[in-house]
Amino acid sequence: MASRASRKAIYAAIAANLAIAACKFVAAVFTRSSAMLAEAVHSTVDTGNELLLLLGLKRSQRPPDPLHPFGHGKVLYFYSLLVAVYIFAVGALLTVYQGISHLRHPQPSLHLGWNYPLLALAAAFELYSWRISYRELLLSKDPDETIWQEIIGSKDPTIFTVFLEDSAGLIGAVLAFLGIFLGQILHRRYFDPAASILIGLLLAAVAVLLGRESGALLVGERTNRARIRRVKKILEEDPAVEAVGDILTMQMGPDQVLLTVDIRFRRGLDVQQVESAIDRLEARIRQLEPTIVAESPCSQIVESCINRTQDVGSLLRKLGRKKPRVFSYVILSEAKDPLAPLAHIAVCGVFVDDQNNVLR
Repeated sequence: MASRASRKAIYAAIAANLAIAACKFVAAVFTRSSAMLAEAVHSTVDTGNELLLLLGLKRSQRPPDPLHPFGHGKVLYFYSLLVAVYIFAVGALLTVYQGISHLRHPQPSLHLGWNYPLLALAAAFELYSWRISYRELLLSKDPDETIWQEIIGSKDPTIFTVFLEDSAGLIGAVLAFLGIFLGQILHRRYFDPAASILIGLLLAAVAVLLGRESGALLVGERTNRARIRRVKKILEEDPAVEAVGDILTMQMGPDQVLLTVDIRFRRGLDVQQVESAIDRLEARIRQLEPTIVAESPCSQIVESCINRTQDVGSLLRKLGRKKPRVFSYVILSEAKDPLAPLAHIAVCGVFVDDQNNVLR
Protein backbone atom coordinates (compact mmCIF):
# COMPACT_ATOMS: atom_id res chain seq x y z
CA MET A 1 0.00 0.00 0.00
CA ALA A 2 1.34 3.41 -0.99
CA SER A 3 0.65 5.04 2.37
CA ARG A 4 2.64 2.32 4.16
CA ALA A 5 5.66 2.89 1.90
CA SER A 6 5.27 6.64 2.33
CA ARG A 7 5.21 6.39 6.12
CA LYS A 8 8.26 4.14 6.10
CA ALA A 9 10.25 6.66 4.06
CA ILE A 10 9.05 9.59 6.19
CA TYR A 11 9.82 7.95 9.55
CA ALA A 12 13.29 6.98 8.35
CA ALA A 13 13.89 10.54 7.15
CA ILE A 14 12.73 12.07 10.46
CA ALA A 15 15.02 9.83 12.51
CA ALA A 16 17.97 10.49 10.22
CA ASN A 17 17.44 14.25 10.02
CA LEU A 18 17.16 14.66 13.78
CA ALA A 19 20.50 12.89 14.22
CA ILE A 20 22.02 14.87 11.33
CA ALA A 21 20.83 18.23 12.68
CA ALA A 22 22.28 17.44 16.12
CA CYS A 23 25.68 16.57 14.61
CA LYS A 24 25.78 19.69 12.46
CA PHE A 25 24.68 22.08 15.19
CA VAL A 26 27.42 20.72 17.49
CA ALA A 27 29.99 21.23 14.74
CA ALA A 28 28.66 24.73 13.92
CA VAL A 29 28.86 25.85 17.56
CA PHE A 30 32.42 24.62 18.07
CA THR A 31 33.84 25.69 14.69
CA ARG A 32 31.81 28.79 13.77
CA SER A 33 31.54 27.41 10.25
CA SER A 34 28.95 29.14 8.08
CA ALA A 35 28.64 26.12 5.80
CA MET A 36 28.08 23.81 8.77
CA LEU A 37 25.44 26.17 10.19
CA ALA A 38 23.73 26.22 6.79
CA GLU A 39 23.67 22.43 6.74
CA ALA A 40 22.29 22.34 10.30
CA VAL A 41 19.45 24.67 9.26
CA HIS A 42 18.91 22.50 6.17
CA SER A 43 18.49 19.34 8.26
CA THR A 44 16.18 21.09 10.73
CA VAL A 45 13.99 22.30 7.87
CA ASP A 46 13.89 18.77 6.45
CA THR A 47 12.66 17.43 9.79
CA GLY A 48 9.84 19.99 9.81
CA ASN A 49 9.00 19.03 6.23
CA GLU A 50 8.61 15.38 7.11
CA LEU A 51 6.30 16.26 10.00
CA LEU A 52 4.17 18.31 7.59
CA LEU A 53 4.03 15.38 5.18
CA LEU A 54 2.95 13.04 7.98
CA LEU A 55 0.15 15.44 8.91
CA GLY A 56 -0.91 15.72 5.27
CA LEU A 57 -0.85 11.93 4.86
CA LYS A 58 -3.07 11.47 7.91
CA ARG A 59 -5.57 14.14 6.86
CA SER A 60 -5.73 12.84 3.27
CA GLN A 61 -6.96 9.43 4.48
CA ARG A 62 -10.15 10.77 6.03
CA PRO A 63 -13.26 9.14 4.47
CA PRO A 64 -15.51 11.04 2.03
CA ASP A 65 -18.23 13.24 3.48
CA PRO A 66 -21.10 15.30 2.00
CA LEU A 67 -18.81 18.32 1.55
CA HIS A 68 -15.98 16.24 0.04
CA PRO A 69 -17.71 13.40 -1.83
CA PHE A 70 -14.48 12.35 -3.57
CA GLY A 71 -12.55 12.10 -0.33
CA HIS A 72 -9.63 14.16 0.94
CA GLY A 73 -6.80 12.73 -1.16
CA LYS A 74 -5.72 16.10 -2.54
CA VAL A 75 -4.99 17.37 0.97
CA LEU A 76 -1.64 15.58 0.69
CA TYR A 77 -0.81 17.65 -2.40
CA PHE A 78 -1.59 20.84 -0.50
CA TYR A 79 0.76 19.87 2.32
CA SER A 80 3.52 18.91 -0.11
CA LEU A 81 3.13 22.38 -1.65
CA LEU A 82 3.52 23.85 1.84
CA VAL A 83 6.74 21.83 2.18
CA ALA A 84 8.08 23.45 -1.00
CA VAL A 85 7.25 26.93 0.34
CA TYR A 86 8.83 26.07 3.69
CA ILE A 87 12.05 24.86 2.04
CA PHE A 88 12.31 28.05 -0.01
CA ALA A 89 11.30 30.56 2.66
CA VAL A 90 13.07 29.08 5.68
CA GLY A 91 15.77 26.84 4.25
CA ALA A 92 16.99 28.57 1.09
CA LEU A 93 16.58 32.24 2.05
CA LEU A 94 17.97 31.84 5.57
CA THR A 95 20.95 29.82 4.34
CA VAL A 96 21.78 32.34 1.60
CA TYR A 97 21.43 35.19 4.11
CA GLN A 98 23.82 33.45 6.51
CA GLY A 99 26.34 32.94 3.72
CA ILE A 100 26.19 36.56 2.56
CA SER A 101 26.44 37.82 6.14
CA HIS A 102 29.58 35.74 6.82
CA LEU A 103 30.99 36.73 3.44
CA ARG A 104 30.67 40.42 4.31
CA HIS A 105 31.84 39.96 7.90
CA PRO A 106 34.09 36.88 7.95
CA GLN A 107 34.93 35.28 11.27
CA PRO A 108 37.86 32.99 11.96
CA SER A 109 36.90 29.34 12.16
CA LEU A 110 37.88 27.36 15.24
CA HIS A 111 38.56 23.67 15.86
CA LEU A 112 38.13 22.78 12.19
CA GLY A 113 38.92 19.16 12.93
CA TRP A 114 35.47 18.79 14.49
CA ASN A 115 33.80 19.33 11.09
CA TYR A 116 35.11 16.29 9.28
CA PRO A 117 34.05 13.39 11.54
CA LEU A 118 30.70 15.05 12.26
CA LEU A 119 30.12 15.66 8.55
CA ALA A 120 30.98 12.02 7.85
CA LEU A 121 28.55 10.86 10.55
CA ALA A 122 25.81 13.15 9.20
CA ALA A 123 26.43 11.89 5.65
CA ALA A 124 26.07 8.29 6.89
CA PHE A 125 22.65 9.08 8.42
CA GLU A 126 21.64 10.93 5.24
CA LEU A 127 22.71 7.99 3.08
CA TYR A 128 20.63 5.61 5.22
CA SER A 129 17.49 7.69 4.69
CA TRP A 130 18.32 8.21 0.99
CA ARG A 131 18.63 4.46 0.38
CA ILE A 132 15.19 3.81 1.88
CA SER A 133 13.51 6.53 -0.19
CA TYR A 134 15.39 5.38 -3.31
CA ARG A 135 14.27 1.79 -2.78
CA GLU A 136 10.63 2.86 -2.38
CA LEU A 137 10.94 5.01 -5.50
CA LEU A 138 12.24 2.01 -7.47
CA LEU A 139 9.35 -0.15 -6.27
CA SER A 140 6.76 2.41 -7.39
CA LYS A 141 8.12 3.13 -10.88
CA ASP A 142 7.28 1.23 -14.08
CA PRO A 143 10.04 -0.96 -15.54
CA ASP A 144 10.44 1.26 -18.61
CA GLU A 145 10.72 4.49 -16.59
CA THR A 146 13.83 6.23 -15.34
CA ILE A 147 14.12 7.62 -11.82
CA TRP A 148 13.72 11.15 -13.18
CA GLN A 149 10.56 10.18 -15.08
CA GLU A 150 9.17 8.62 -11.91
CA ILE A 151 9.89 11.80 -9.93
CA ILE A 152 8.15 14.12 -12.38
CA GLY A 153 5.35 11.61 -13.05
CA SER A 154 4.80 10.23 -9.55
CA LYS A 155 1.42 10.79 -7.94
CA ASP A 156 2.71 10.23 -4.40
CA PRO A 157 4.60 13.39 -3.35
CA THR A 158 5.85 11.93 -0.06
CA ILE A 159 8.31 9.50 -1.66
CA PHE A 160 9.86 11.86 -4.19
CA THR A 161 9.91 14.74 -1.67
CA VAL A 162 11.93 12.67 0.82
CA PHE A 163 14.17 11.40 -1.99
CA LEU A 164 14.90 14.91 -3.29
CA GLU A 165 15.51 16.24 0.23
CA ASP A 166 17.93 13.40 1.00
CA SER A 167 19.70 13.89 -2.34
CA ALA A 168 20.04 17.60 -1.60
CA GLY A 169 21.32 16.69 1.88
CA LEU A 170 24.09 14.50 0.45
CA ILE A 171 25.09 17.16 -2.08
CA GLY A 172 24.98 19.79 0.66
CA ALA A 173 27.30 17.71 2.84
CA VAL A 174 29.79 17.53 -0.04
CA LEU A 175 29.56 21.30 -0.58
CA ALA A 176 30.08 21.97 3.12
CA PHE A 177 33.10 19.67 3.18
CA LEU A 178 34.64 21.38 0.13
CA GLY A 179 34.01 24.85 1.56
CA ILE A 180 35.60 24.01 4.91
CA PHE A 181 38.46 21.99 3.42
CA LEU A 182 39.41 24.53 0.71
CA GLY A 183 39.17 27.40 3.18
CA GLN A 184 41.50 25.57 5.57
CA ILE A 185 44.02 24.49 2.90
CA LEU A 186 44.13 27.77 0.94
CA HIS A 187 43.62 30.01 3.99
CA ARG A 188 40.73 31.85 2.29
CA ARG A 189 37.74 32.61 4.51
CA TYR A 190 35.31 33.15 1.63
CA PHE A 191 35.15 29.44 0.68
CA ASP A 192 33.11 28.59 3.78
CA PRO A 193 30.36 31.25 3.30
CA ALA A 194 30.40 30.61 -0.45
CA ALA A 195 29.53 26.98 0.28
CA SER A 196 26.65 28.21 2.46
CA ILE A 197 25.30 30.28 -0.44
CA LEU A 198 25.57 27.31 -2.82
CA ILE A 199 23.66 25.16 -0.34
CA GLY A 200 20.94 27.81 -0.22
CA LEU A 201 20.71 27.87 -4.02
CA LEU A 202 20.49 24.09 -4.03
CA LEU A 203 17.56 24.24 -1.58
CA ALA A 204 15.87 26.88 -3.73
CA ALA A 205 16.14 24.62 -6.80
CA VAL A 206 14.63 21.69 -4.87
CA ALA A 207 11.83 23.93 -3.58
CA VAL A 208 10.98 25.13 -7.10
CA LEU A 209 10.87 21.55 -8.43
CA LEU A 210 8.70 20.33 -5.55
CA GLY A 211 6.40 23.34 -5.88
CA ARG A 212 5.98 22.72 -9.60
CA GLU A 213 5.13 19.03 -9.19
CA SER A 214 2.89 19.49 -6.14
CA GLY A 215 1.06 22.41 -7.77
CA ALA A 216 0.35 20.36 -10.89
CA LEU A 217 -1.10 17.53 -8.78
CA LEU A 218 -3.16 19.95 -6.70
CA VAL A 219 -4.90 21.59 -9.67
CA GLY A 220 -5.72 18.24 -11.30
CA GLU A 221 -3.03 16.26 -13.09
CA ARG A 222 -3.91 13.18 -15.16
CA THR A 223 -2.81 9.74 -14.06
CA ASN A 224 0.29 8.27 -15.71
CA ARG A 225 0.27 7.39 -19.41
CA ALA A 226 1.01 3.71 -18.86
CA ARG A 227 -2.17 3.28 -16.81
CA ILE A 228 -4.23 5.11 -19.44
CA ARG A 229 -2.82 2.86 -22.17
CA ARG A 230 -3.68 -0.25 -20.16
CA VAL A 231 -7.25 0.94 -19.55
CA LYS A 232 -7.69 1.75 -23.25
CA LYS A 233 -6.43 -1.71 -24.21
CA ILE A 234 -8.92 -3.33 -21.82
CA LEU A 235 -11.79 -1.37 -23.36
CA GLU A 236 -10.78 -1.99 -26.98
CA GLU A 237 -10.46 -5.74 -26.47
CA ASP A 238 -14.06 -6.11 -25.29
CA PRO A 239 -16.30 -7.57 -28.05
CA ALA A 240 -19.17 -5.20 -27.23
CA VAL A 241 -17.08 -2.07 -27.79
CA GLU A 242 -16.99 -0.57 -31.27
CA ALA A 243 -14.76 2.43 -30.51
CA VAL A 244 -13.17 4.16 -27.55
CA GLY A 245 -13.25 7.95 -27.51
CA ASP A 246 -11.77 10.31 -24.96
CA ILE A 247 -10.24 8.85 -21.82
CA LEU A 248 -10.02 11.61 -19.23
CA THR A 249 -8.38 11.06 -15.85
CA MET A 250 -7.53 13.14 -12.81
CA GLN A 251 -5.43 12.09 -9.86
CA MET A 252 -7.44 12.63 -6.66
CA GLY A 253 -4.68 11.34 -4.38
CA PRO A 254 -1.79 8.86 -4.48
CA ASP A 255 -4.28 5.95 -4.70
CA GLN A 256 -7.34 7.74 -6.04
CA VAL A 257 -8.15 8.15 -9.73
CA LEU A 258 -11.06 9.86 -11.47
CA LEU A 259 -11.60 8.11 -14.82
CA THR A 260 -14.12 9.20 -17.48
CA VAL A 261 -14.44 7.14 -20.65
CA ASP A 262 -16.41 7.82 -23.84
CA ILE A 263 -17.38 4.47 -25.39
CA ARG A 264 -19.27 3.65 -28.60
CA PHE A 265 -20.95 0.26 -28.26
CA ARG A 266 -21.76 -1.93 -31.25
CA ARG A 267 -25.20 -1.50 -32.81
CA GLY A 268 -27.87 -4.05 -32.06
CA LEU A 269 -27.14 -4.38 -28.35
CA ASP A 270 -30.05 -3.99 -25.96
CA VAL A 271 -29.84 -2.35 -22.55
CA GLN A 272 -29.20 -5.60 -20.69
CA GLN A 273 -26.29 -6.43 -22.99
CA VAL A 274 -24.83 -2.95 -22.47
CA GLU A 275 -25.15 -3.39 -18.71
CA SER A 276 -23.37 -6.74 -18.92
CA ALA A 277 -20.60 -5.18 -21.01
CA ILE A 278 -20.16 -2.36 -18.49
CA ASP A 279 -20.00 -4.82 -15.58
CA ARG A 280 -17.49 -6.90 -17.52
CA LEU A 281 -15.33 -3.87 -18.25
CA GLU A 282 -15.45 -2.76 -14.62
CA ALA A 283 -14.39 -6.22 -13.44
CA ARG A 284 -11.58 -6.37 -15.98
CA ILE A 285 -10.27 -2.93 -15.05
CA ARG A 286 -10.50 -3.83 -11.37
CA GLN A 287 -8.54 -7.02 -11.98
CA LEU A 288 -5.71 -5.51 -14.03
CA GLU A 289 -5.62 -2.06 -12.46
CA PRO A 290 -6.08 -2.42 -8.68
CA THR A 291 -5.70 1.35 -8.21
CA ILE A 292 -8.97 1.81 -10.13
CA VAL A 293 -11.73 0.13 -8.16
CA ALA A 294 -15.37 0.12 -9.31
CA GLU A 295 -18.17 -0.54 -6.87
CA SER A 296 -21.12 1.35 -8.30
CA PRO A 297 -23.62 2.78 -5.82
CA CYS A 298 -24.95 5.30 -8.33
CA SER A 299 -25.22 2.72 -11.10
CA GLN A 300 -28.01 1.14 -9.04
CA ILE A 301 -30.04 4.31 -9.54
CA VAL A 302 -29.58 4.13 -13.30
CA GLU A 303 -30.17 0.37 -13.38
CA SER A 304 -33.42 0.63 -11.43
CA CYS A 305 -34.63 3.35 -13.81
CA ILE A 306 -33.81 1.26 -16.89
CA ASN A 307 -35.46 -1.85 -15.51
CA ARG A 308 -38.74 0.05 -15.06
CA THR A 309 -38.58 2.04 -18.30
CA GLN A 310 -39.65 1.18 -21.86
CA ASP A 311 -38.99 4.44 -23.70
CA VAL A 312 -36.11 6.89 -23.71
CA GLY A 313 -38.18 9.92 -22.70
CA SER A 314 -39.42 8.24 -19.55
CA LEU A 315 -35.90 6.99 -18.86
CA LEU A 316 -34.40 10.47 -19.01
CA ARG A 317 -37.21 11.89 -16.85
CA LYS A 318 -36.59 9.21 -14.22
CA LEU A 319 -32.86 9.81 -14.34
CA GLY A 320 -33.44 13.54 -14.08
CA ARG A 321 -35.47 13.11 -10.92
CA LYS A 322 -32.97 10.68 -9.38
CA LYS A 323 -29.78 12.33 -10.58
CA PRO A 324 -30.43 15.72 -12.24
CA ARG A 325 -26.97 15.95 -13.80
CA VAL A 326 -27.05 12.50 -15.40
CA PHE A 327 -27.92 12.82 -19.10
CA SER A 328 -26.49 9.49 -20.22
CA TYR A 329 -25.68 6.14 -18.71
CA VAL A 330 -23.13 7.06 -16.02
CA ILE A 331 -21.49 4.79 -13.50
CA LEU A 332 -20.18 6.63 -10.46
CA SER A 333 -17.83 4.24 -8.70
CA GLU A 334 -16.59 4.40 -5.15
CA ALA A 335 -14.68 1.79 -3.20
CA LYS A 336 -16.28 0.38 -0.06
CA ASP A 337 -13.06 0.92 1.84
CA PRO A 338 -12.69 4.72 2.33
CA LEU A 339 -8.91 4.32 2.12
CA ALA A 340 -9.08 2.50 -1.20
CA PRO A 341 -8.95 4.26 -4.59
CA LEU A 342 -11.93 6.00 -6.15
CA ALA A 343 -12.88 5.65 -9.82
CA HIS A 344 -15.46 7.14 -12.12
CA ILE A 345 -16.32 5.30 -15.29
CA ALA A 346 -18.73 7.37 -17.38
CA VAL A 347 -20.07 5.72 -20.52
CA CYS A 348 -21.25 8.82 -22.36
CA GLY A 349 -23.98 8.99 -24.96
CA VAL A 350 -25.75 5.66 -24.42
CA PHE A 351 -29.45 5.99 -25.30
CA VAL A 352 -32.12 3.42 -26.08
CA ASP A 353 -35.12 3.45 -28.38
CA ASP A 354 -38.57 2.12 -27.53
CA GLN A 355 -37.39 -1.45 -28.38
CA ASN A 356 -34.48 -1.12 -25.90
CA ASN A 357 -31.93 -0.98 -28.73
CA VAL A 358 -28.88 1.15 -28.11
CA LEU A 359 -28.66 4.36 -30.15
CA ARG A 360 -25.71 6.72 -30.58
